[in-house]
Amino acid sequence: MRWTVIFCMLSVLVLTLPTAYLLVGSFRAHKPGLDQVAEERAPNALKQQAATTYTVFTDEKPRAHLTVKKQDSQYAERNQFPVLQWEDKRGLAFTKNNLNYTNKSLVIPEAGDYFIYAQVTFRGPIPDPSNTASVTQIITKVTDSYPEPTQLLTGTKTLCENTENQWVQHIYLGAVLHMLEGDRLMVNVSDIRLVDYTKEHKTFFGAFLL
Repeated sequence: MRWTVIFCMLSVLVLTLPTAYLLVGSFRAHKPGLDQVAEERAPNALKQQAATTYTVFTDEKPRAHLTVKKQDSQYAERNQFPVLQWEDKRGLAFTKNNLNYTNKSLVIPEAGDYFIYAQVTFRGPIPDPSNTASVTQIITKVTDSYPEPTQLLTGTKTLCENTENQWVQHIYLGAVLHMLEGDRLMVNVSDIRLVDYTKEHKTFFGAFLL
């Protein structure tokens, strides 16, 4: 009987040793060692490097943001509305990476898909002496390959908002458009006398390469 009991205990011990070995190995496999920490740090470093590279890359892309300035009275040319003139250096305005502003136009430096946007705020007294029933804004493209200006985006609103004995109306336009090198962008308005140039965040114009 004694030898039988001893034999059973030895058998149980022999059977439990492999199980204990497997459990210890599994614990070590899940414990983060130096190699695993290094592997976890590597993707983070790569992500940071990629983010830095992306930031540098996007900083090199052409972009511009123009703000409103006091306008000179103009007459329409070639059956077109008057063209707005812009501030390109002071305040919030800037031009970068060869997307330049010249002769009331943004000049596209390289072909690609651009997000182009513009907002014009119109305002006038009540009653309006000119009897204007609506206002219109147009983003126009001029290119050497086509003799006539092309209307890219158009917005029209009626004069229905009142504040402090004045009507006020905002028109915002924006879209992704494919542009070619040398294309020129400008903003036309139905009545240049009604453009609000008092604040640069009210009337602005810009574009950037995607």
